[in-house]
Amino acid sequence: MMNDAPATLLVVDDDEAKRYILTTWLRRAGHTVIQAATGGEALEKVGAAELVVLDINMPDISGYEVCQRIKADPLTAAIPVIQVSATAVTVSDRAHGLTQGADAYLTEPTEPTELLAVVVAALRYSRARQRAERTASLLATLTRSTLRINAAGTFDGLARAAAAGAARIFAAQAVVILEMPDGQVRRMSASPQHPEPAQRGGPFGLADQVAGHVLSAGVVNAATMVSREDWLRLVPDSTLTCDVYLAVARVKPDRPPVAIAVERGGVPGEEEQQILRQLVQSVALAVTALRSYAEEHLVALTLQRSFLPATLPEIPGLAMSYRYIPASDQAEVGGDFYEALHWRDKMLVAIGDVQGHSLHAATVMGELRHALRAFAIEEHSPLAITGLVNEVLMRYHPGIIATLCLALVDPASGELQIVNCGHMPLLLVDGTSATYLGEGGLLLGVPMHEPHVETGFLPVGGTLLLMTDGLVEERHVFLDVNLEKLRAAAQEVSAADVEAFSNHLMSIFGPREDDVAMLALRRTPMPR
Repeated sequence: MMNDAPATLLVVDDDEAKRYILTTWLRRAGHTVIQAATGGEALEKVGAAELVVLDINMPDISGYEVCQRIKADPLTAAIPVIQVSATAVTVSDRAHGLTQGADAYLTEPTEPTELLAVVVAALRYSRARQRAERTASLLATLTRSTLRINAAGTFDGLARAAAAGAARIFAAQAVVILEMPDGQVRRMSASPQHPEPAQRGGPFGLADQVAGHVLSAGVVNAATMVSREDWLRLVPDSTLTCDVYLAVARVKPDRPPVAIAVERGGVPGEEEQQILRQLVQSVALAVTALRSYAEEHLVALTLQRSFLPATLPEIPGLAMSYRYIPASDQAEVGGDFYEALHWRDKMLVAIGDVQGHSLHAATVMGELRHALRAFAIEEHSPLAITGLVNEVLMRYHPGIIATLCLALVDPASGELQIVNCGHMPLLLVDGTSATYLGEGGLLLGVPMHEPHVETGFLPVGGTLLLMTDGLVEERHVFLDVNLEKLRAAAQEVSAADVEAFSNHLMSIFGPREDDVAMLALRRTPMPR
């Protein structure tokens, strides 16, 4: 049994003859023995021992105090101490020794068999306790690492959390290999000396190649020791250049595998091996969840983009640019939309937002956009169009509300008509100033239809900006603050071409918490 394996012992006694006898008995039992003749010498050497045999009567410090100091030091407190005495043999002496921290107390003369049996029993208990404490520490670190892995929102973040977690758990260098949905390999390495994970790529199929060395047909989780030579044949450019313990897991036989390799010294026993297998299984489950999320997100975006215009119409005297950016932290489709349509010899542009983030919100958005197009083809006025769209929403989707803003622009004269139904105001940038227009009006989806109607003028070189609230709304920041930030930025880049203008405005706020739709319309000189 590992708990009965020989150990390095410290024998402390000022009597050289007695020290020799005890040392001989212990060495014959297979133990390595170091010796000390005083209490001070014992305290200097105790860190190298796994167990101490300690006499009570010492010339400098009593055995009681030596034991007390050993147990008071966190670095040596777990080392078992067996006190031995030929003079302090009363019940009170033995009781005092045990209360000072001794793990056992023997009176002399003692028999070799008794001493050896007590040593084995003390070592067995100490080793079992140390293993239990180490396992508990490993499991606690595993739990913390698993929480970080499951909280990762990207594959790079997940691989980084897994590599850092493995290095912390096993106090050794670790490498994580996983496969992205597009087949690209993510390889992260971390070590106690370099806890910030380093990213490296890998050839397509590397994860399967490594898994094939460990997993047999139909097996989804396994671990084994791999020699340095075999490991470098699998991963020739690995930062691990030693024997490794390699664990591989798949959630299902047909899913891409995840592999974690750890320096062999970091996985010395069965407990560590099982914890490594739990870690790789947790990473495989997190990868599968993130992969499902990514696939769902891709389907959602494809669906939503199918509801939006693929291109914008061209009309002399106008240049347009549009942006649509989905929120980065959600897979559901939203209700933001934009539109640009010919209306007689003018341009009708629209921006809107259906309440909610769901497939239902996206389908309602699609219906409203197509209704808007139909009413525009029939050449209804912008005001009439918003009323008809409101009737469609109330009749077929009661309980749903939406915002909508239309702007009708005459490229020849610059005449501008705005009809706003509870949407964000438009921003008019004319080169010398930037002003919000058309704020107000009731939302769509309510019985009363009372939009805000306003007229204006768009000069040559001026830009009209339509946007959804996702561009400027931000937690912990007042809306007016970001609206002013947007207005000032738009005025600063008013001379840039319309694409550069849009790029700059999208960049000043960083990642958004909500979907963003934006449409910029620039009036240009009419061709002669």
